[in-house]
Amino acid sequence: MPMTQFAPLPFVSIADLDAFPAALEHGVVAIGNFDGVHRGHRAVLDIALSVAREAGAPAYALTFEPHPRSVFNPDRPVFRLTPAEMKARVLAATGLNGVVSLPFTREFAGIEAEAFVHDILRGQLKIRHAVTGYDFHFGRARRGTPGFLEEAGRTDGFGVTIVSPENDEAGEAVSSTRIRAALAEGDIALANALLGYRWSVEAEVRHGDKRGRDLGYPTANLALPPETGLAHGIYAVRAEVDGRWIDGVASHGRRPTFDNGAPLFEVHLFDFSGDLYGRRMRVMIAAYLRPEEQFDSIEALIAQMDRDSAEARAALASLVPLGSVDLAVNGAAAGGGGDGDGGA
Repeated sequence: MPMTQFAPLPFVSIADLDAFPAALEHGVVAIGNFDGVHRGHRAVLDIALSVAREAGAPAYALTFEPHPRSVFNPDRPVFRLTPAEMKARVLAATGLNGVVSLPFTREFAGIEAEAFVHDILRGQLKIRHAVTGYDFHFGRARRGTPGFLEEAGRTDGFGVTIVSPENDEAGEAVSSTRIRAALAEGDIALANALLGYRWSVEAEVRHGDKRGRDLGYPTANLALPPETGLAHGIYAVRAEVDGRWIDGVASHGRRPTFDNGAPLFEVHLFDFSGDLYGRRMRVMIAAYLRPEEQFDSIEALIAQMDRDSAEARAALASLVPLGSVDLAVNGAAAGGGGDGDGGA
């Protein structure tokens, strides 16, 4: 039975320890990078939530921004599955009460493991219990191992749970690395299955060469971060516009029929007209249709675009939610037809 009754809190996102709310003190913290907040991460989060319910305490995530690998290798930034805003959105969907995103710098990485525990976990957050994955390390020279954290908990009087790897139905470990590899191969079905929700990209709509309009397929053009490792090709998508989801088809690639230029993510929304320039747009990727290819004529390209659109409509019409997190993150886009003008 819980020792105290804990009233639900609105989800809070905190980037400054000085702003840490008293309402989350003496809580249960899940610690990790959580890029993707995939099914493996959610095994950690679910245990944190379970421990918190038993104790009548709040539960929240402690994570780090930017990704540590991007700090140590700035010339080779990590392909982020969930930038900070999207990560917070998915964490909120799991039922947590909040997320603390600590700024990760080389100076922060040099903090001794003992100081991380005593000054941050106990001193500022006043945790009652920590939950981490089996491979979580922290502190200078990565001295803070799971075993180190368990011993610190015994010494300082807080609980610690270390979570084993989460495997998928085929017995393979669920990991961010594996999801990035699936996206790079165009295996959207596998990536989404490992995430437990449908993956999305988000960027500002920029002006293009207006070529799609001349072809009868006007597009909203998004320049994704250069490290984005999504396979070049054609995708069935849903885009969020003014709070409603509109079905569409997207091309990610270099446009080999025309200029073979820098990669661009171009989204054609079905049955939609409107000015989207300068606005941020989130696009949920539902299915991979085919690789990018070069065509010998504009007529051949348009004929293929017609076929792509029909295939995208069919794929989108048959969607079903991947689970409660998919429903919470993607709302009406998680299944069936879209809820706007572009619904299939």
